[in-house]
Amino acid sequence: MTARSGDTVRVHYKGTLSDGTAFDSSEGREPLEFKLGEGMVIPGFDAAVTGLQVGESVVKTIPANEAYGPMREEMLLRVPKSEFPSDMPLEVGLELQLQGPGGYLPAAVAEFDEESVLLDANHPLAGEDLTFAITLDSIKGGIILA
Repeated sequence: MTARSGDTVRVHYKGTLSDGTAFDSSEGREPLEFKLGEGMVIPGFDAAVTGLQVGESVVKTIPANEAYGPMREEMLLRVPKSEFPSDMPLEVGLELQLQGPGGYLPAAVAEFDEESVLLDANHPLAGEDLTFAITLDSIKGGIILA
């Protein structure tokens, strides 16, 4: 049985950056379950699973434009430091929620000085080419291999 668009699949995976640093893995957890072709995972991951057979593995490098997209300058926002509570301990990487007309948007402190704070609302993996080692565990109605 081959995985195709519309199938519900379960996969084990390990995601690494171009320098080999692991950023996510299903190791020690249940396989990731999603429906192929429904936009539930990044496009390149979906494409890498399509056509696999149960038990088959693949290692696929997904370019940024098929993953979380490029870094977008318009997603960087410089805010006066005076807009933050004076007792708020600012540090690079601190995650915040920005409220806008469409709801909340996650952002991280990218840098700060005495005058301002640079917030980055890009996805943390934006601009990164991602490599995934993927094994197709099952297809709905298929068998699960140990």
